[in-house]
Amino acid sequence: MTRWSLQAVEKAAPDAASLAAGRRLATPGPWSEVGSTDSLVWGRCQGSGRTPYQVSIDLTGPAYRCSCPSRKFPCKHAIGLLLLWVRGDGAVADAAEGPDFASSWAQTRAQRAAERAGERATGTDKPVDPEARARRVEDRIRLMDAGIAEFALWLTDLVRAGTVQAKRRPLSWWDAAGSRLVDAQLPGLADRVRDLGSQVNRRDDWADHLLDQLGLCWTAVKAWERRAHLDEVTLADLRVFLGWPTATDDVRGADAVEGRWQVLGAHRSLDGRLQQQRTWLRAVDSGETVLLLDFAPRNGPLPAARLVGSVLEATVARYPGSWPRRALFATEPAVVSTGAPLPAGSTIDDALGSSASALAANPWTPRVPAVLDRAALATDEVVDPTGTAIPLLPVEDAWTLAALTGGRATTVFGEIEEGGFRPLTIDLDPVGEVG
Repeated sequence: MTRWSLQAVEKAAPDAASLAAGRRLATPGPWSEVGSTDSLVWGRCQGSGRTPYQVSIDLTGPAYRCSCPSRKFPCKHAIGLLLLWVRGDGAVADAAEGPDFASSWAQTRAQRAAERAGERATGTDKPVDPEARARRVEDRIRLMDAGIAEFALWLTDLVRAGTVQAKRRPLSWWDAAGSRLVDAQLPGLADRVRDLGSQVNRRDDWADHLLDQLGLCWTAVKAWERRAHLDEVTLADLRVFLGWPTATDDVRGADAVEGRWQVLGAHRSLDGRLQQQRTWLRAVDSGETVLLLDFAPRNGPLPAARLVGSVLEATVARYPGSWPRRALFATEPAVVSTGAPLPAGSTIDDALGSSASALAANPWTPRVPAVLDRAALATDEVVDPTGTAIPLLPVEDAWTLAALTGGRATTVFGEIEEGGFRPLTIDLDPVGEVG
């Protein structure tokens, strides 16, 4: 495999604190028995205890393992080892094979992946009782019907009382409404209502935001009431908004595409009580862009992020719904290459046009991916060669992005959300001035 870049390691860090701690460990001093093969990096890091931590990194995942008690993936020790490795100065020497603690772990991972793939291929997974499943669906629909009816009354009362009155409500009022929606098997609506309670007290444009969100909720209520007349795609979009997930086994067996997929970018956020990790993939052959979603509790670990710029050989199964479609790996992905450049993009107007088309098809679409060509990043906006600008959504490292590009035009991948742009990946070889 191609050696990672420094930027790739920084992207793999779960947060800024872990990256800073990893940088402090990126010196030979605390390390012993370090080495690497074409797919594995390992080492022992001396911590505060007597026994050094055993650190293993499987580059094909990537996947990380460390004997330290941290619940972050990768932990600071894995980040420090990666930073030491990417320098390529011999601090992490090449080796024919790894030690037992690293190689046995990597072999176990590969074996488990092969077993899971075999079970799916031969149909030896635990069978599902269709009658029991149908009863569970009926029970859920009854709960959802009652919950939607109560929620419709809640929305009506809120609007009749006026938005100013809504702003005066305590957070406990919003949380109580969310709890009732959870009981009604409507977790998507519950998260949205709870989030509104904080948004109306935090945003300057709270009134516009509140009306926009209430409109989306009312649209969902009316769509659910006439769900028997909806087409399959619209019904799938509605289920996502309400929080009724599709079983992963159903997804794997329905709409899968085999091929090579480039990792365009990734983003982590805290949505209500859950952490969310979004990873955008682009099919090398067709150019289709799909979204991988991972979730974890607020203080729980998320899966390791895929390396931006890597190309993966895998079968990707797509969830039902409108573009951009959610997807999952139906087979264990294998890294074919790393460092792939971003594909050709478009102007901001074209990207906004694609966003408008997505919203026309699915009004509950939260965001769409976009690659912008010859775009200049400032701390508050992005400008393309036509002079068109789009506001920059709040990001932790806006000044860093501006400094890296120096105000010069470059290719940028990101997300369009609520009329703004969130940059996720930039080409660090700027192509010229915008003007």
